[in-house]
Amino acid sequence: MFLRIIIFLMGILLIVIGLVNIILYFNLLTIGYSFFEYVNFIIRRIECLCFLIGIVIIYLIIFIGEWK
Repeated sequence: MFLRIIIFLMGILLIVIGLVNIILYFNLLTIGYSFFEYVNFIIRRIECLCFLIGIVIIYLIIFIGEWK
């Protein structure tokens, strides 16, 4: 139980790190990047992919862990 809580908190931390970086990179739109260039840049940055990794971790902890 304690391990699941720690992993859940780690997933939340990864989501926060990813969202902060995605919001910070919104400044690229103001310097002339198009939206598609922005999305292409975001999907190639590991710190922005932390958002998706965190969502997967939380999903696995909440739903898959129930089957045990």
